[in-house]
Amino acid sequence: MSRRRQVWISFFGAVLFCAAPVLACDLPAGETATVASVVDGETLALTDGRTVRLLGVKAPSTPLGWKGGEPWPFVAEAKAALERLTSGATVELRFDARREDRHGHILAQVFLARDGKQHWLQRDLVAQGLARVYSLADSRACVQALLVAEGEAREARRGLWRSWAYRVQEAGDAKRLGRLVRTYQLVEGTVHAIGEGRKLLYVNFAEDWRSDFTITIERKALAAFEAAGLDLGTLPGKRVRVRGVVEWWNGPMIAATHPEQVEVLAPASPAG
Repeated sequence: MSRRRQVWISFFGAVLFCAAPVLACDLPAGETATVASVVDGETLALTDGRTVRLLGVKAPSTPLGWKGGEPWPFVAEAKAALERLTSGATVELRFDARREDRHGHILAQVFLARDGKQHWLQRDLVAQGLARVYSLADSRACVQALLVAEGEAREARRGLWRSWAYRVQEAGDAKRLGRLVRTYQLVEGTVHAIGEGRKLLYVNFAEDWRSDFTITIERKALAAFEAAGLDLGTLPGKRVRVRGVVEWWNGPMIAATHPEQVEVLAPASPAG
């Protein structure tokens, strides 16, 4: 199959960003539970023995095999923040389509009342720069609100956005991306061309698709991109940010399974 052959695909509509009031997460009311302890920056142990993973976010974690002398940046800070918010608290768990991960842990958006205010834990952590947005193809509710909070935190360089360990990677630096295989990254670059194969579409960031950074999208996932109004045919020449786990296949790549992984960035304002 050829990834070099360009294909123009027109999708219609506009991406709808969640500008909802107050919580900006309108999942139906779920169940209540009490937090026994905090496992890490994205995991709660409940008094009934269950474990909850915070749906929609990825907290800082030490990479496998890390042998550095210093603790990995912001791992301890993220856990401490979650402990301050939830220690001994009664929380409300709200569920999306997928309720458990492959380890049997509960996946939920988590809310609690504290100091007379209602807190959405995921949004609080992302807004403080203590977690990045990490969405799933089958559990996408509330993600747009989290992306807005992440963008504000990144712009203000809060928390992990001050650290080299979480910087947004450049799509043009394939050598560096190759060293980041099997890690979760945000990658930005200007799209060169859209290629097609029998089962996949390819968003290529350089002319040599055999070594450049690429976003792959399965054809069976295109309906979701279409529904979100993401027009792949207009991407060449535009700067794009993608998030996901970096893999290696004819160069570094990220598989985009749903549209929330891909953001089309506004052109930079001319200096003047």
